Amino acid sequence: MDLGLKDKVALVTGGSVGIGLAVAEAFAREGVHLALCARDEARLRSVGARIADEHGVEVLTVGADVSRAEDVGRFCDAVEARFGGVDVLVNNAGTGSAETFMDASDTKWQHYWDLHVMAAIRLARRLQPGMTARGGGAIIHNASICATQPLYYEPVYNVTKAALAMASKCMAHEFIAHGIRVNTINLGLVLTPDWVETAKTLTEGTPTTWEEHLEAIARDSAPIGRFASPEEVAHFFVFLASPLASYCVGSSYYVDGGWLRVVN
Repeated sequence: MDLGLKDKVALVTGGSVGIGLAVAEAFAREGVHLALCARDEARLRSVGARIADEHGVEVLTVGADVSRAEDVGRFCDAVEARFGGVDVLVNNAGTGSAETFMDASDTKWQHYWDLHVMAAIRLARRLQPGMTARGGGAIIHNASICATQPLYYEPVYNVTKAALAMASKCMAHEFIAHGIRVNTINLGLVLTPDWVETAKTLTEGTPTTWEEHLEAIARDSAPIGRFASPEEVAHFFVFLASPLASYCVGSSYYVDGGWLRVVN
């Protein structure tokens, strides 16, 4: 199926590993040129070169921490100098947390606010005029099922992802007048390196393997009974960015294997 994205430009934050990398590769397979950022610049350069070589697209890589306003500005400067703007923005950078309200410091709250909420706002605010001039486009926020159905060991993550979902809804109402569709994807269990690392830590020195630990989580949480692969969920990002999703505006889409327990 031709998704109508060939030679468009997509910006993906957190594009060197996990979901962000899978989304970048899925776009590249459609002939989309890429602007990728991540904190690990060496790894990012390596994956960027591989994607460009395998798919014949242009790939700009910039080492940046999008929780920092100055890094967002520097990244956008590079993107505009290389491509003149973007057609698709995927706000993907983020990470889980583990804390109680009593032990989470102001510094931690502020960092997650800047990473999950302000990064998306700053990027959208900076790139919207150029996107409008190019005839519109799509902005996709990678939030989480935890924006609606929280995991109670990570209140900072839950709260900031819920705020991102609300920011996305408000942004959608404002930006559609400029031909820019804004939507949120709320993912469930996706087998990223973070999940594997956590599982290995939790099972070290126990009779349970990290694979068994994750299988139990999937069995207990998702009716589908397994984790998704990053590549599996990446397809939905690409579709939602494409003209085939032209009537999708201001919505939150759950890609969660049936984990959400309520009608939404």
